[in-house]
Amino acid sequence: MRKILSGIIIPVILITGLTALIFLSGCQGSDNTAAQGSSIKPLDYDPTVGGMKAPANRGKVIDIPFKAKEPLKFSMAFSDASWYALNDNWRVFDDIKNATNCELDLLVIPFSDYNQKRSLLISTGDHPLIMPKCYPGSEVPFIPSGQILAVSDYIDYMPNFKATIDAWGLDAEIKSITQRDGKFYVLPGFHEVFAQDYSMCIRVDLLKKHNIAIPDSWAEIEDVLRKLKALYPDNYPYSERWQMGSVFGIAGPAFGLGGTGLKTGTVDWNNNNCINYNQKEDNFFFYPTSNEYKDMLTYFERLIKDGLLDPESISQLDGQAIDKFVNGKSFLIECNGQEMNGYRTKMDETLGKGNYEIMRINVPSGPAGAQIAGTRIENGFMISAKAKDHPNFLEILRLVDWMWYSYSGQELCKWGIEGKTYTFKDGKYSLMPGIKFPSFGFPGGDDDKDLRIEYGYGGGNLILSYGGQKQLQYSYMNQETRDFVELVNSTRTIMPPAPIIHYSEEDLEAQNMIQQPLMDYVFQMTYKFILDKADLETEWDDFVQQCKNKGADRYIEKANTVYKAQAAS
Repeated sequence: MRKILSGIIIPVILITGLTALIFLSGCQGSDNTAAQGSSIKPLDYDPTVGGMKAPANRGKVIDIPFKAKEPLKFSMAFSDASWYALNDNWRVFDDIKNATNCELDLLVIPFSDYNQKRSLLISTGDHPLIMPKCYPGSEVPFIPSGQILAVSDYIDYMPNFKATIDAWGLDAEIKSITQRDGKFYVLPGFHEVFAQDYSMCIRVDLLKKHNIAIPDSWAEIEDVLRKLKALYPDNYPYSERWQMGSVFGIAGPAFGLGGTGLKTGTVDWNNNNCINYNQKEDNFFFYPTSNEYKDMLTYFERLIKDGLLDPESISQLDGQAIDKFVNGKSFLIECNGQEMNGYRTKMDETLGKGNYEIMRINVPSGPAGAQIAGTRIENGFMISAKAKDHPNFLEILRLVDWMWYSYSGQELCKWGIEGKTYTFKDGKYSLMPGIKFPSFGFPGGDDDKDLRIEYGYGGGNLILSYGGQKQLQYSYMNQETRDFVELVNSTRTIMPPAPIIHYSEEDLEAQNMIQQPLMDYVFQMTYKFILDKADLETEWDDFVQQCKNKGADRYIEKANTVYKAQAAS
């Protein structure tokens, strides 16, 4: 069953097939009647009874099975991406039900509204039991209200999760999400091997044609762009997507900062509230007023001023940036593994197969060296605090443990059912005839069914594309992507994760009051500086002062005061 949430006010909707007539308050109706007090079963509940086990030929994997003893139904939020929208033909949820005896009752929320609507539902207490696609940190605003579960209290009931932490040495990562009370409230997705995904994509055929070396740093990228501009003076050699929000995050470490992504009109690429951690000084600083940030702004401002970077990169829609690249009007653009496959599909049509060559280059180094921001944890999910009073609380924990952390659960969510959608031989996954997955480099004919679009496997609500146990991580990677991951891991240093700041409820509220208008101002001025609508030399000091006037010093002082106090305790 699914329910559709398309606006703040929820209308009554009558739909056939997977959907039903519902009100928003019906989110709780399908979760069975909640009992008073926690109903979790004793620890001697046998976790190995029933369920689907990974076949023996998968090698050494973490795979403790689960199957409920009676049919159950639990509500789950679902972020519906328009490019592979949920439809009545999807098999994945039927397969999960068959494997676990648990049905997922979906509350469908459009991808573009997901974070906002999820927050609203939590604040009103109308949220589903299971809420996927939650990055660590996104849970913090909801902790004081008691609406989400302190999942760390119950990891003994999640054998796959617990075994993964132990086997992969993830204690430091778990510590990074542990809150002031010593608990954590989000269950993150894990990577057995760190897998960098985002970098820059370049028309390497043009570099070969003109005997230009492949760039390895931001300085070398600028040099390449100047040479291409001289050869193609009517083109902007570099036109960026995502309103440059993501590329700022990639560039930050190379300029001596941590994550420095921007909040754009569509996506918030900034996950640290404009605070970075100084490892040497063991304190936090407000990076937008740092010399390193000014140097990074100067770099991108120079690219625009000299005609190397398309100024429309600030405002253009994603499709416009892609169209320029795939039609040969620009030669450099940000990418990830999926986007590389998408670029090639489009370029086969626009430029012709064999008439171009593109490459995802190493993450560029910079003035601060060859370092990147990275972690082996990623977006995961939260569980409603209502779950602990549910008569089938243990089954909720065991279901999510199996789906997100067991080999067989993730294999099902990624690939489907062996013999129906895929085969496995000699350590390699292959799609059955008539099925394709071009987003991850498994092409097919026009009449073939897309594994994700048609059947729902490989969707972002249930998996990390390049996450999980190594064999499953690599199963979605073509050789090019595997080579890229191994190149990054052998030539780039991952910056240590920043400690978490354990604010009290009062301190957090005070910080939030400063944070939002301050960050809005920073992002507004960032765009003005790189577009040269504000002068970096003559107006920088005023920018710094305005940040102070808006509370930057108080913001950082409070962060460091709280951090030092918790470190001393």
